[in-house]
Amino acid sequence: MKVAAVVLMMCSSVGPAFARTIPICGAKGAIPDGKTKDTVALQAAIDKCSAQGGGEVELKPGTYLSGPLDLKSHVALRLYKGATLLGSPDVEDYPIRTDAPWRRVSLIHADKAEDIGILGEGTIDGQGQAWWTRQLTRVKGSPEQPRPMLIDITNSKKILIEGVTITQSPQYNILVVNSDGLTVRNARIINPGVKAPNTDGIDPVSTSHVLIDHVFIDTGDDNVAIKSGLVERGDPNIPSTDITIRDCTFLHGHGLSIGSETAGGVRNVTVERVKFDGTTQGIRIKSARGRGNDIGNFIYRDITMDNVGTAIQITEYYTGFKGDEVAIPVTEHTPKFHDITIENVTIANAKVGLLAMGLPESPIKNLKLKNVKITAERGQIARYAEIAEDHVSITSTGNQAITGKKAEDGAGNGPGVIITGK
Repeated sequence: MKVAAVVLMMCSSVGPAFARTIPICGAKGAIPDGKTKDTVALQAAIDKCSAQGGGEVELKPGTYLSGPLDLKSHVALRLYKGATLLGSPDVEDYPIRTDAPWRRVSLIHADKAEDIGILGEGTIDGQGQAWWTRQLTRVKGSPEQPRPMLIDITNSKKILIEGVTITQSPQYNILVVNSDGLTVRNARIINPGVKAPNTDGIDPVSTSHVLIDHVFIDTGDDNVAIKSGLVERGDPNIPSTDITIRDCTFLHGHGLSIGSETAGGVRNVTVERVKFDGTTQGIRIKSARGRGNDIGNFIYRDITMDNVGTAIQITEYYTGFKGDEVAIPVTEHTPKFHDITIENVTIANAKVGLLAMGLPESPIKNLKLKNVKITAERGQIARYAEIAEDHVSITSTGNQAITGKKAEDGAGNGPGVIITGK
């Protein structure tokens, strides 16, 4: 009798949902003792599922030590409660990618796959400590050594990551590049802050139709970073579009970022009901001359922040502001920030409330703040930005009180600033 293929359905038009009556592929030969390498047995189970048309590879309670695994189309990896997929600590198990030599093959990776999942209540542990130490102790100015991500998916469609705890990643926890249809929900991503450098939580790069829903992220870099390629690396100009982030909690980390690598642009992002607590930034949109494209149509609403560094940072000077206000010609990769709405936001105990820094040749256009309450040491810093404020309250607890609405008013507002509203 022919085994039925995995049945997948789109959820909110942004990701797959695996049916429950699907073929099961046991990891025959795996020894979940945390010492024996199970790479061969686990990969064999994935390959078997793929060959029969799809299914779930089940990891029952125990610790499965493994090197990189190649996830195939119509296959889900299900980790039951009490199951841990433990990344091998051996560097040689993670070869450098020939198509992306700045990173190594990841613990879980997929390329040109469709309808894939990482599911369950178990844990994926990358044992990243040794990788972090190499990064933190390298000689200043020396090249970075390529590291693996924990989950790295490229050129794929309909990806579901649900329920799992993801921790101790050598570098980014979840990296999805040039893909369509990513859902991450009811997941936890945990890394030990500054001791775990560059451990971004979720990075969709040139990826569209994304849903990040009920995800807890406590990490050592951007909690989420939406990107679309690095010009200097020759990445294609493929945008990231149609992204929803909702009902999430972000602790330590660099906040919810768009950029800075935005060669293809980023459009149509909605963020709602997100809590920031102790992040170095909150809402963060960042690019720079030569790194940007069309960046806009963003809505942030029903947001709370407490004890953050810069609460709202929107900057086209991410690589550094040198005080040079001379406009230069606009190019394909000049960042063009526009149509950004921030509403129903409460910010307490911030160091900086709002930083809006446009370029003289490409000002920030149509930035709207509505029902925003900010308490910060420094209230508002703006240059080359059109800002419309409706019921905005900014209370400065330091020496940078905002005393006026006009440009060059002594409150940190620079040239080219237009602030309207009440």
